[in-house]
Amino acid sequence: MKLIDFAIRRPVSVFIFAVAAIVFGTVAFQNLATDLLPDITYPSLTVRTIYEGTAPAEIENLISRPVENAVGVVNNVVRVVSSSRAGVGEVTLEFAWGTNMDLAALDVRERLDLLRLPADAERPLLLRFDPSLDPIVRLGLYGEDDLVRLRLIGEEQVKRALERVEGVAAVVVVGGLEEEIQVELDERQLANLGLDANRVLERLAQENINVTGGRLKEGQTEFLVRTINEFVGPEDMLPIVIDASRGAIVRLQDVATVRRGHKDRKLISRINGHESVEVAIYKEGGTNTVQVSDRVTAVLAPLEERLRKLEPNLHLIVITDQARYIRQSVSEVLRTAVWGGGLAILVLFLFLGSWKTTSIIGIAIPISVVATFFLMYMFGVSLNIMSLGGLTLGVGLLVDNSIVVLEAIQRKRDQGLDDVSAAKQGAGSVSRAVIASTLTTICVFVPIVFVEGVAGQLFGDQALTVTFSLIVSLIVALTVIPMLASRRFGKSGANVEAGSGPPGLAGLPQRIGSAIAKAVKFVVVGMARVLGMLTAPPLNLFHFLFSIVERGYDRLLATVLTWRWTAVLSAFALLAASLTLFPLLGKELVPELVQGEFYVDLELPPGTHLDVTQRRLEVIERYAAALDGVVTVYGIAGTSNKQGGVAGEPRENVAQLTVTVAPPLSREREDLLMRKIRTRLDLEEDLDYRFSRPSYFSFRTPIEVEIRGYNLKLLERLSTELVRRMETIEGLTDIDASTEGGNPELQIRFDRERLAQLGLGLADIAATVRTKLQGTVATEIQREDRQIDIRVRAAEQYRNSVQDLLQLTVHQLGKTAIPLSAVATVEEIEGPAEIRRSEGERVAVVTANLAGRDLGAVSAEIAAALESIRMPPGYDWTIGGQRQEMETSFRSMRLAILLAVFMVYLVMASQFESLLHPLVILFSVPLALIGLLATLWLFDITISIVVLIGTILLAGIVVNNAIILIDYTNQLRRRGAAKIDALKQAGRVRLRPILMTTATTVLGLLPMAIGLGAGNELRRPMALTVIGGLTASTALTLLLIPAVYAILDRGE
Repeated sequence: MKLIDFAIRRPVSVFIFAVAAIVFGTVAFQNLATDLLPDITYPSLTVRTIYEGTAPAEIENLISRPVENAVGVVNNVVRVVSSSRAGVGEVTLEFAWGTNMDLAALDVRERLDLLRLPADAERPLLLRFDPSLDPIVRLGLYGEDDLVRLRLIGEEQVKRALERVEGVAAVVVVGGLEEEIQVELDERQLANLGLDANRVLERLAQENINVTGGRLKEGQTEFLVRTINEFVGPEDMLPIVIDASRGAIVRLQDVATVRRGHKDRKLISRINGHESVEVAIYKEGGTNTVQVSDRVTAVLAPLEERLRKLEPNLHLIVITDQARYIRQSVSEVLRTAVWGGGLAILVLFLFLGSWKTTSIIGIAIPISVVATFFLMYMFGVSLNIMSLGGLTLGVGLLVDNSIVVLEAIQRKRDQGLDDVSAAKQGAGSVSRAVIASTLTTICVFVPIVFVEGVAGQLFGDQALTVTFSLIVSLIVALTVIPMLASRRFGKSGANVEAGSGPPGLAGLPQRIGSAIAKAVKFVVVGMARVLGMLTAPPLNLFHFLFSIVERGYDRLLATVLTWRWTAVLSAFALLAASLTLFPLLGKELVPELVQGEFYVDLELPPGTHLDVTQRRLEVIERYAAALDGVVTVYGIAGTSNKQGGVAGEPRENVAQLTVTVAPPLSREREDLLMRKIRTRLDLEEDLDYRFSRPSYFSFRTPIEVEIRGYNLKLLERLSTELVRRMETIEGLTDIDASTEGGNPELQIRFDRERLAQLGLGLADIAATVRTKLQGTVATEIQREDRQIDIRVRAAEQYRNSVQDLLQLTVHQLGKTAIPLSAVATVEEIEGPAEIRRSEGERVAVVTANLAGRDLGAVSAEIAAALESIRMPPGYDWTIGGQRQEMETSFRSMRLAILLAVFMVYLVMASQFESLLHPLVILFSVPLALIGLLATLWLFDITISIVVLIGTILLAGIVVNNAIILIDYTNQLRRRGAAKIDALKQAGRVRLRPILMTTATTVLGLLPMAIGLGAGNELRRPMALTVIGGLTASTALTLLLIPAVYAILDRGE
């Protein structure tokens, strides 16, 4: 092979290329972005429209349905769901995987801009579900009793300081109180003067304005003329003339009270029992999360010191920091990779019996790993637990090619060839098998293009990392290893000639390189001699035991070849027996990560006031803070952040508790804390709750059952019955129905005939009621770079009860006030708290979490419960949630596995120029299933995307041993050996490299399989999948592949 010849003839060139790869890889490593996971972009958009003071039924008709109709025809939309609550409507669009979400968002925004919604409704807000868009750091500011001032400090001091940090894209401040100028109207005085609220609104807007007057030239001077009339404070507003049409001047101070106040509270945030302001920090796209977090952390101490000069009791603490878990996860992956590499080197030493030879192969690992970082940088792959997990998976594979090449070279030396000839012939004899085995491992990643759902998003970085590392390791095995082997064992004459180069300055670089290589050689040889003396006893013991294994294998292989049909049928029986374990294995989408924090979402009956919600939250907050192992408790009443980073909608009856747990990470400790808090919550009346952990893989709850129909009462009855039955299913917690609870409403019904007699319009009267109850922003005051609203509404004593509502003046006829009661009636009823729709139909949604059971088994029991409920005509049900995502991902993963096996066959067929021998080799794939299923069952591992990814990788690995065995068998037969003799000799000769490559891969994955540290939930199942399948496949391949070959190949 020309590449091998070049490497042996030009050692300095190879050395320089290797050094360059290490240098560029090191530089690339320092510049790689670091994140927890690959860039996961979920194909969903949420359109949120706020229409305050509007009941769910009106939200459905005026907001949700029009939005559904407008955006539901956007390209690639596969599902449209909506939620209509008091004052807010949300429409969620789910797109096909692979959709360009930037273009989809532009398309949706264009259609929303063309949509006509009620004038009082806010502009629809477009939200994207993307975990990478979550705040990387959340801070809490507390210690100031004046919450208006606390919010001001957060916005003017903390926000501005953090926005200047490199890599920070935005800083959002929530909580506290927002300043507002309030104009509270005296209803009686307005009525006595024959004025209404609209007149006050008009005059405030007219008076608060600065107008450019143009230019005035006087002599040599030109002046800019400005009329300065904008308000500076409340005192500027009091003298404004509201009316002078009746001869008397009526000023604002005559009909209203003006004061500095705050906007109506929509949420209340608390940290460790103190009311607080939350500061959320978002990073720029493509930046390193850990580095941005470090920069933010660096400014916090001086910032807090500066804040305490303003207020000595102020505290600025970190609530959550993504970088903490990322650091732990990445360092743990790197640690497992180092330990895996060390164990791989150790097993190599045991087999090779020489530190000198082992050091040659050991060189392949750092070169391959570091060079991989350069390729990752070039292709935009970040350092995350999936890409590094792929690198860890590859550590054991990196030395496989080098083992096979070096073992072949050593065998040629033992046959009496000189070192250069041994290197050329030995590496050349296995080059085709090495290339084939590498290609079979790489080609299994090609079907990733067909993988849908979160699996494709997760698998991409890992596939690229493994591919890069294997390509580099193949190049190293065919260049660096033969070059070192030809010089390492060489006699002086050949080596000097190979590396001397031309005389004079032209040969200086080569001579310098040779000198460096000799110096390194001298140090390595010296250390190897010392280590050789220390390790001689264990090596002798290992070789004695291995000789026993070799003799036993020879006898066993001979027996299997004699009774080959019995052996093959027994293997099929063992495979059939192992398949019975499959139904016993649970199923889930992705294992849940433990990150040291969890959420408790609370919901009180609809209509509960925010202050009541806050008091109920405070009780649970105090209890949680007193538990052993809890570091921080952050509570927020009035909203809850939805899973997946989409900001929660404002609702006064909901709250969320974020509980941070002290290190080290432990699922058992977190589960214990959850059980304790759940026990306390069970004592509370009229309180629904739900526990969750931070999720990056799905924005849905594990279980979501949709019951379709139109009648809300009937949907409520059916969902209540389903909840009752689900409560009897083991493993379900936090069961909740969207139809539970009703929203208290005051419905105003106008007398249209009376309105017509008075010459009044219904819309005008409704707007007046809205202004007096909720208030209308008339204008704004500019203060520095902040704008402060001026809100006009009725004074509080005129809006405290239903009777006050009826007495509100809605029109003025001269000095005669027309109250609301004269043109309308008010009825108190209980309306729906929420109306959900899916694909244009109303639905009741029942959700639940899992505890201690797998998703697949629980879903089957829920389906059985639904089958037992008699559905009225026109009503049906579906089970969605993570189960639906799991089925989508599993379906595409099964296709990917089959395509991977097909790709392996194609590569082998082209390499062997045979259709039969690749079929023989593929027999090792079902053999791997025996060990895979047994391992999953033994270690209680559920089938998930992570396990299926490991299975795809396994399909490319397990055939490598069979390739080495069959390739050498064919070589012997071409030299004239009989079929059975060739199989026996191939097994005897290839036993050692096969066991070496398997041992290095298995031991390289062992630290990963032990499953310690952050992120082990994703690493451990994959490692156990590969270890179990590869171990069983290797043991059976050495015996059964020869038997299958003997049966299928009819030649002698």
